[in-house]
Amino acid sequence: MSTPKAPTLAVLPVTRDDVATGPQILQPSGWPMPKGYANGMAADGRIVVTGGVIGWDAQERLATGFVAQVRQALSNIAAILAAGGARPEHLVRLTWYVVDMDEYLASLKELGQAYREILGSHYPAMALVQVVRLVEKDARVEIEATAVVPR
Repeated sequence: MSTPKAPTLAVLPVTRDDVATGPQILQPSGWPMPKGYANGMAADGRIVVTGGVIGWDAQERLATGFVAQVRQALSNIAAILAAGGARPEHLVRLTWYVVDMDEYLASLKELGQAYREILGSHYPAMALVQVVRLVEKDARVEIEATAVVPR
C-alpha cells in the first residue's frame, strides 16, 4: 500500500519589508493562485479578533444597500484593528456572512474596489457563508476578522 504524497507548500511573504515577522500566505505548489483571498495564512504574534461586524456607523445606523454595508463593515473592522494596534496587513482571516449569495456575486467588482480602498491589497484566508438572517434584521452582511500583530 502506498502513502499518498502531500503537496509541496510554498510560503509567500505578505509584504517585502516585513517578511520575517508579518503574516505569510500559504500556497500549496501546483494549486492555482486564488483571487481575492488566500488558501491559508501563517503568523506569529499577538492575536486581535473582532466580533461579527456589520455595516452600521457609530450611531448604529445601517448603511443603505449591500455594498454600502460592506464598505461600512470593513471600515469598522479597520477601526477595531487600529484600536488593537493592528493594521489591515496583519489580517489572517475574514469570515463573511451574507443573507443573499446572489447579491454578493452580483457585486464583486464594487466589493473588490471597496475592499482595496479600505484594507488595501492584502487578502487573508477567507470564508463566505450564506445565512438565513442576521441579528440586526436589516443587516445584509456580517464579517468576523482575525489579525496577528508581529511582536
